[in-house]
Amino acid sequence: MERKKEGFPNQKAIVLPPAIKEILRQNELTQLLHITDIGVYPHATGHYIARKYGSKQHILIYCTEGEGWYSINNQRTKVSKDQFFIIQAGIPHIYAAAEQHPWSIYWIHFTGEKSNVFNSFYNKVHTIDESPNARFQDRIQLFEEIYQNLEMGYSIENLQYTTLCLWHFLGSFRFIPQFREINKVIQGDIIQEAISYMRKNLEKKLTLEDIANSVQYSPSHFGQIFQKKSGHTPLNYFNQLKIQKACQLLDFSNLKIKEIADSLGFYDQYHFSKVFFKLIGETPSAYKKKNKG
Repeated sequence: MERKKEGFPNQKAIVLPPAIKEILRQNELTQLLHITDIGVYPHATGHYIARKYGSKQHILIYCTEGEGWYSINNQRTKVSKDQFFIIQAGIPHIYAAAEQHPWSIYWIHFTGEKSNVFNSFYNKVHTIDESPNARFQDRIQLFEEIYQNLEMGYSIENLQYTTLCLWHFLGSFRFIPQFREINKVIQGDIIQEAISYMRKNLEKKLTLEDIANSVQYSPSHFGQIFQKKSGHTPLNYFNQLKIQKACQLLDFSNLKIKEIADSLGFYDQYHFSKVFFKLIGETPSAYKKKNKG
């Protein structure tokens, strides 16, 4: 099989010019962490890279399909789908696609004064386990955001923005549980499950029985547990969520107060205003007139 560094169907890559790398080294934001090379190699048959003296930058390789391997200190390590590794700058290495099922990879070369904050992850393979909250596509979207901004040119705004995205992108590998938190409802936590149910039904007039049934508890038992853990009765908490949404609608929509009351399942505008005043300390109309932000 022919070995090659690049030249794969549908590949894409950007290598920043030396003059741009110098700007990145000098800028007060980008000097801390920045990209020098970035690319995607899909189904990279024959991919093979050997660097006798290592790379000047750290290299992140994220495998999304197929298989490959890397070798450091004559220790060969297999890499499969949903795994990644970061090779430390200056470390001699080899990496390559497997012959039978060649990998598809997203890769980034990065450096900077603070790039070693990720050094606990260097030179070993890591697995991103599958879960309902895995956010695989969100991570790829972050990569594409970096790539597309660099593709639009090397203005200082683009360079600074891609650096900020790079922190987030690397953080999605280093802090996987935190990256997933946005989509997470703790399994078995009936309070979180009940709150999630409330948030999805803000337009309704839910009863205690409705909320308790959503987590398969009796109303009396559920009410006791909810108040003990949250400090509020379920219905009071539901009203807080409604008023939180009402504040957003007052701030960012042109809906009239009556329309907001109707959209959030209040009996009438008077009932809405009474609950709003109790929780916020002023009427909806007074709240709407205030400058915020």
